[in-house]
Amino acid sequence: MKYRYIVVEGPIGCGKSTLARLLAEHYRADLLLENPSANPFLPLFYRDMKRHALSTQMFFLFQRINQLASVRQPDLFEKKTIADYMLAKDALFARLTLDDNEFSLYSQLYNHLKPQAPTPDLVIYLQASVGQLMARIQRRARPMEKGISEDYLMRLSESYTRHFYEYRESPLLIVNSDPFNFADNREHMEMLIKRIENLRGAREYINAS
Repeated sequence: MKYRYIVVEGPIGCGKSTLARLLAEHYRADLLLENPSANPFLPLFYRDMKRHALSTQMFFLFQRINQLASVRQPDLFEKKTIADYMLAKDALFARLTLDDNEFSLYSQLYNHLKPQAPTPDLVIYLQASVGQLMARIQRRARPMEKGISEDYLMRLSESYTRHFYEYRESPLLIVNSDPFNFADNREHMEMLIKRIENLRGAREYINAS
């Protein structure tokens, strides 16, 4: 693998953690996953977003920056790392959930911590329709995600679209994940790996199998 640090990103339910695991296994890379279950505010947030947004976001910000510190210190043999998030997603969620005053406070802290986060060598952005996202969330049936609405997922997906439309910090592979099943279809996974290894441009797309 020509990339030392790959990030898989996308909205809730797009399959980023599953794909990150598969890529880490294929490339024998370290796996860096978010740990939302460790955030004590998250179940409260899904029940009352306005009330618990700031505490939820602050916890995630510190959790993510502490995890990413390890990526900035590669070992002697340049161990590869696959992650299912990037720090920029933290600000994306914050802008979506915080009011203006809260976001101003959050932004001061985020801008102070942001330089500590490494820049990915490649970002794989998984797009998915809101219907697919809802179906996947319902199938995995996590209790704390019961309060997620289609409206919230739609706004979140739109935020991701805007973010990656402007993103220029790393090579970007945009994948419409609706027609793919990377976990169970070997051909789909092999196709993706081939595209990763032959990526030449700064921005490429996979739209159909």
